[in-house]
Amino acid sequence: MRSSQESDQIVPKGLKAMQQFEQLPLLREGVQVHYEGSIDKQGGNADWDWWLYQEGSEWVIFDVDGPGCIYNFVQHRYPDSEEPTFSFYFDGEAEPRFRIRHSEFGRKAPFVAPLADAYMGPDDNGRGPIRVVRSFVPMEYELSCRITSDIRLKGAAKGDGGWGHVIYHSYQDASGITTFTGNEHLDALLNTWNHTGEDPKPDVSVQSAVSQQLTLRGGEHVVLLDEQGAGSITAILAEMNTSLSAADSGAPLNDFPHPELQQIWIRATWDNHERPDVECPLGAFFGNELGYNRIGLLSHGQTEAGMLYQYFPMPYWERAHIELINRGAAEVTFAYWEIRYTTEYNDLYPQEQTGYFRSSAYYPSQAAQGTDSIIGRITGRGHLVAGQVTAFSRTTGQISCEGDVRVHIDGKLTPQVESDGSESWVNYGWGFPTPPEMNPSSAYDGLPDSPWSMVRLCSGDVYPFRQELVFGIESGEYNNQYLRHSGILFYYGVDEPGMELTDVLDIGNKASEGIHHYRTFGSRGYYTLCACYEGDQDHVLITDTGHETEGWSEFVVSIDPDNRGVRLRRRSDQMTGRQKARVYVDNVLVQERSWYVADRNPYQRWLDDEYEIPAGYTSGKDHVTIRLEYVQAGETRAWNEFEYKVYSLHGYNT
Repeated sequence: MRSSQESDQIVPKGLKAMQQFEQLPLLREGVQVHYEGSIDKQGGNADWDWWLYQEGSEWVIFDVDGPGCIYNFVQHRYPDSEEPTFSFYFDGEAEPRFRIRHSEFGRKAPFVAPLADAYMGPDDNGRGPIRVVRSFVPMEYELSCRITSDIRLKGAAKGDGGWGHVIYHSYQDASGITTFTGNEHLDALLNTWNHTGEDPKPDVSVQSAVSQQLTLRGGEHVVLLDEQGAGSITAILAEMNTSLSAADSGAPLNDFPHPELQQIWIRATWDNHERPDVECPLGAFFGNELGYNRIGLLSHGQTEAGMLYQYFPMPYWERAHIELINRGAAEVTFAYWEIRYTTEYNDLYPQEQTGYFRSSAYYPSQAAQGTDSIIGRITGRGHLVAGQVTAFSRTTGQISCEGDVRVHIDGKLTPQVESDGSESWVNYGWGFPTPPEMNPSSAYDGLPDSPWSMVRLCSGDVYPFRQELVFGIESGEYNNQYLRHSGILFYYGVDEPGMELTDVLDIGNKASEGIHHYRTFGSRGYYTLCACYEGDQDHVLITDTGHETEGWSEFVVSIDPDNRGVRLRRRSDQMTGRQKARVYVDNVLVQERSWYVADRNPYQRWLDDEYEIPAGYTSGKDHVTIRLEYVQAGETRAWNEFEYKVYSLHGYNT
């Protein structure tokens, strides 16, 4: 466990989110997760080109405006290809704040192991080797961030390799933000990551419910804990009679080496809820769904000594009820179970500001028919903290990793998080050829390439949602393979949504424009576009009429006076990138950021992009006048708009 002294240190906002693991249950205000990376713009599997635009001798691969924090940086490259140097520019600086070569990840401070490292894939019959560098070092910025490469990241041929991504948070405002310098003191976080398998939370007084030599007959269930009052589960530990690493790797394809990992389910219910908050097989609960080998993350997994562990904090205010259910016919015996709980976190978790630890409905092994497998669909408000996906193909050894992960948040038709292949979501590359692999934030198990099971912890880069989160994954390059997926998501959440739709402006609809007092200056006219969105809806054509301007557009929209900010969602045409506009609310410039989208897609042209207005500009008002002033940046020559949806953001659950 981390010492209590370390938890009292004052740390920057982005670092604090990772370093203070016990604060994961606290609901996020004014935070969104985003992805920028090498996604095939035509919806196929050509995910290897990664750049936004060229500026001088540098290729820009990431460019955002406004306060935020980078949590995950990944780039794949052949060892014999030309080596890139990445430059990080913060807050509009002309000179980079930090530079790092591809080969320096894992050893150049502060990008040192295990917060940053490299994975070297095998030769794989001449297909490899591939070198994947990754970083989980939190890099925050008050005003803006730009990342460049001194060479163009392109191509899938030998000697090339441009795959990569950035996962980052944007914040409503810059409160608590300290721009990254490269000289951050990460000792406490490094110490925690270097002790993966131990409880990452501060050392507190706990009580324990212990069961030894626990036997469950077929169909039987047993209560492990029934605790009244307020408290928090700090750890759930279990010991099987057989080590996962002792599994028979020659098990039949349709079988799990440890059937008890699928047969025994754990069910947790907080505060007498009508439905269980957590209900899933033990394999999914402990991050070892296949059970061929032991794997372990900071949050959950199995130690080298064989102990299964779950360290996610699980607060409750009235009652904690945890039980095991044997859903099979065979008798199953465990050597040890322990549940640790404490009351020392009660002040840390105000109920109105805290989410319950929950799982999505377990997605049983099945094959989708030419569409994404929807591993989890979550409603309400909260943030995703971990996910696990398992896949079986029809034959062993089949390269079955090519399917992209696609996460839709709060009804956006554009995926908010994607991945160039399944393995990229967990920061590996060239499939899953060398199981088991693990680092404190991600891991995979299985046989080489099929079957495989990947698990990812989002300790800093949580995925906040205010209405819903939908997590899907392709089967193959473009849903053209037979794969049986199973999996689960873990999140902190409450049932009540955190935003509501309060207005819609339909550009091109004269009645809607009139109601909203829509007017423009510098108009380039209206045009009609028939196109599709990126992602799992790229086969659905949508026709809409919109407008573009070289000057400004203005409109009045209705909002809830009791708002904690307003989110504008625009349907736009992303034919060209670097769309940029200044945002005014009631003639006051929003200082925190411009509305800026650096990426483009000339093939799948529809884009849902969002702009979040801080509450200081909107609180107490039932309507506001929005003005968007086009700013020329790069290739764009106008600001285009087809629809605006207006969401009023709610505060904590009260």
